[in-house]
Amino acid sequence: MRADILRLAWPVFIGQLAIMANGIIDTVMAGQMSARDLAAVGLGSSIYISVYVSLMGVLLALTPIAAHHFGAGRLTQIGASFWQAIWVALALSAPGCLALAWSTPWLMLAAAPPELAGQVDAYLQATAFGVPAALVFRCFYAMNTAISRPKVVMTINLLGVAAKFPLNHLFMHGNDSLGLPALGGAGCGVASSVIAWASVSVAGIWLWRDRGYQPFALRQPIAPRIREMGELLRLGVPIGASYLVEVTSFTFMAIFVARFGTVAMASHQITSNLTGVVYMIALALANATSTLAAQAIGAGDPLRARAVSLTGLRIAMLLAGLTGMLIWLLRAPIAASYSSDASVVAATLPLLGALALFLVFDSLQTQIGYILRAYKIATLPMVVCVLSMWGVGLGGGYLLTVSSDPAGALGALHGSHTGALGFWVAGVASLALASAGLALVLRRTWRR
Repeated sequence: MRADILRLAWPVFIGQLAIMANGIIDTVMAGQMSARDLAAVGLGSSIYISVYVSLMGVLLALTPIAAHHFGAGRLTQIGASFWQAIWVALALSAPGCLALAWSTPWLMLAAAPPELAGQVDAYLQATAFGVPAALVFRCFYAMNTAISRPKVVMTINLLGVAAKFPLNHLFMHGNDSLGLPALGGAGCGVASSVIAWASVSVAGIWLWRDRGYQPFALRQPIAPRIREMGELLRLGVPIGASYLVEVTSFTFMAIFVARFGTVAMASHQITSNLTGVVYMIALALANATSTLAAQAIGAGDPLRARAVSLTGLRIAMLLAGLTGMLIWLLRAPIAASYSSDASVVAATLPLLGALALFLVFDSLQTQIGYILRAYKIATLPMVVCVLSMWGVGLGGGYLLTVSSDPAGALGALHGSHTGALGFWVAGVASLALASAGLALVLRRTWRR
């Protein structure tokens, strides 16, 4: 059982790292051009991720739905569900493209200076073009995860990473012989959209030529079905909302931390970057555990579903504990590897200490949340996520750091957890609360 989870998890992990690598390449290449290009890509990508992740989350409902069909042996029904997800993806593309193409509200919210606004707008216009392809590709991702074929998606993601650098260079610097102007940071957005359309094209060719997909009846387009699309949305909308809550929690945390100056912001960015990398482990394990549990549920084997879930939880907690311990023990060299500024290193050390505990609870709540999705339970976890991350995480962090007059027990802590540390302490508390709440929901589910 452990072998099954790990066999499914590692390609998902590599694929997610490939996606992260695209963002790293954008940051490095934009930073080499100018500070304005770097700022434009940073702000533009934050806006894009907020929009894309919330829409993408809706489509991930396909994974437990298709996994249930797979476990039950209803293989042709997987094709039907897959096509309904594609119709939903195309429908979601319209508001997604509009939200990015009409950048004025975002620029006003961010209070972007005029010299930056134009670059950000160009970046968002470019990424809007790739939204339909990116969302349809997520349907392909969700379906492959459900039928335990994650290596296909991993391979396509790795090909995308390989193409990222040359395409970025082409669009950022231009090419006179091809008649392409130099777009600067906006070229990163153009490259991302080109890769999105190339990825979905490769996925379509792979799906058509690989005989392994034949049992699932994926080649025959199926017209929209209101009932099946409704099932997808009932499960997917709360999932998308949960993703949005998580993304915006980190976004607003960064906005609040920025008030404390460059040192606090730099230390926060280092910790956030490390969190994102380590989180990929928890995410991969959660995907694998949820998929296998959903397949067992579809097969009418609740005992196996529970056993798989518990095994996944144990593996996740073991790895999170070991990772957290290593980060705590090696926090000094880790901080020094990110920055040579002594003040930044000193500010980062307590954050990495908090991160060690943060990762344990983050892994736990991620695992349980994904397991609940296997049981097609998403609305209550979304409520737990909102209350804990927005209420305790952001609200508690604000009271510990920003508020001039924190009330109650928090008042005693105010001043001892200033700057970024206050938000990371509140983040640990929020994830502990989320883990406890989700555990209660899972326990109630297993008792039914």
